[in-house]
Amino acid sequence: MGKQIDDYFVNKALQLYLEGLTYREIERILGVSHVSVMNWVRKYNIKRPYNSKYHPTYKILNHTELQKYFQNPENLKGAGQLVTELGDKFMLIKWDRFKD
Repeated sequence: MGKQIDDYFVNKALQLYLEGLTYREIERILGVSHVSVMNWVRKYNIKRPYNSKYHPTYKILNHTELQKYFQNPENLKGAGQLVTELGDKFMLIKWDRFKD
């Protein structure tokens, strides 16, 4: 049996999966195996809406960088965005709202 992973990482991995990130992207960000993420998706029967027209982009920012990002009005136009806490940093997930 593998080591027990804190529920925080399970919840965060599933949240990122629902936002459209791949298993390997989640592995790189959270430091948990992509196989574990796949198993959690299966275990909890997580289904994300299928949309092949976009793939979200993400940035890992500290508090100051996040403030500067949102102070620029151009960063707020034409895209959906989600910010989630990730340890002592923040993850900004962005997808184009009106992309063809």
